[in-house]
Amino acid sequence: MKDKDDQYWREKLTSEEFHVLRQKGTERAFTGQYWDTEEDGVYHCRGCGEALFNSDSKFDAGCGWPSFDRPASGTVIGEERDTSHGMIRTEVLCQKCGGHLGHVFPDGPTDTGLRYCINSLSIDLQKDS
Repeated sequence: MKDKDDQYWREKLTSEEFHVLRQKGTERAFTGQYWDTEEDGVYHCRGCGEALFNSDSKFDAGCGWPSFDRPASGTVIGEERDTSHGMIRTEVLCQKCGGHLGHVFPDGPTDTGLRYCINSLSIDLQKDS
């Protein structure tokens, strides 16, 4: 799916989703659909449907974005160095479609020590029934 062009993604995603997933945008803190959601389920990539995070790895980091301490599996998240905005961060991407999800930071409160800070616009919760 990484070979799809902008036209494909513009037809599939809303303009806001396209901005985040394909143009590496960021939604404002405390405005996303999932920043404070506590429902059980699996968070999938909004671009391609890949299962990215389980709800049991979600925690409230107080940052205003959904935060997770680990991906659903070791193969679903890609990482790239991000030096935009005068910072050095680690960008996280959907390994399947290359969509921008957010960033990972080494300040998580659990045994992983990680905080995956993810844009709500890049994920879709499929709730447990």
